[in-house]
Amino acid sequence: MRAGRPVVAVDVGGTLTKTALVDGRGEVLEVRSEPTVLRSATGLLDQLALAVADLAAAHAEGHPDAVPAAVGVHVPGLVDDARGTVLLAENLGLRDVPLRDQLAARTGLPVSLGNDARGAGTAEFRMGAARGARTAVVISIGTGIGGAVFVDGRLHDGDGFGCELGHMPVLVPGRRAPVVCACGGPSCLEQWASAGGIARSYARVTGRPAHGAREVFDAARAGDDDAARVVGDGLDALALAVAQLATVLAPEVVVIAGGLSRAGAELFDPLHERLEQLLTFHRRPRLVPARFGDGAGVIASALRADELLEQLVLPLQQGPSS
Repeated sequence: MRAGRPVVAVDVGGTLTKTALVDGRGEVLEVRSEPTVLRSATGLLDQLALAVADLAAAHAEGHPDAVPAAVGVHVPGLVDDARGTVLLAENLGLRDVPLRDQLAARTGLPVSLGNDARGAGTAEFRMGAARGARTAVVISIGTGIGGAVFVDGRLHDGDGFGCELGHMPVLVPGRRAPVVCACGGPSCLEQWASAGGIARSYARVTGRPAHGAREVFDAARAGDDDAARVVGDGLDALALAVAQLATVLAPEVVVIAGGLSRAGAELFDPLHERLEQLLTFHRRPRLVPARFGDGAGVIASALRADELLEQLVLPLQQGPSS
């Protein structure tokens, strides 16, 4: 922690919200998890404010070095980091909510807000699998697909609209899109290659429910032709997306994060082979799994709060202009 002061890190998910108290040395003192309040901006803000206050109070007595100085928050959806506004988070029921300023008013602490996938990518870029790279892409594959893009060492956010890799249009050769995407797109990457998309595709093809992409991968390995076709479509789409990113950005490394990244060689070997078939003169990015798992969101939120404190302290150190 560069600022050397305690912070509260909040990772808001569509199912669970994690809140952690991190001291000035970067040690996690406690992590709590609870179901996320959905479909109510006021309810979610109340939940987050209470979580911050409870966590701080639990460590306040006899531990003055654990009193938080700032809060870092990451949420899924379209987030304008600069304005601290959630533009759209369908699963949370948020639209045009100035969550940063409203949470700061409730907690009395400075707050920094960002998109969860970009946050997890920042953790990988600064401390994880992409550390040392100047240009990198982190693709987070879960129920949907999110991403973070770093160019010349800087995160690109596009005023909240950037890095939405799950909604890159991809047309897999010889395959029709399974269904229209929730965003309205006819053939988004998420439909083909997300864990949720793979499971849904298998269920549509076979009429049998799949409890996650891991089950479909296992069925493909066991000789299920339908599962193999669904997995193959997902890998084709993901390889095409990585090839497009390689063409435009020439990243040194592409990090695959999320539950699907734990498939290991079963994912990375065929993905590498497909990518080789698509690239010609391009720089070949290293394809690597993420270093951080479920804790990436908390780490990223702590980093965000720490960076905010640095920004607040710097003007004070410089003093008034002459």
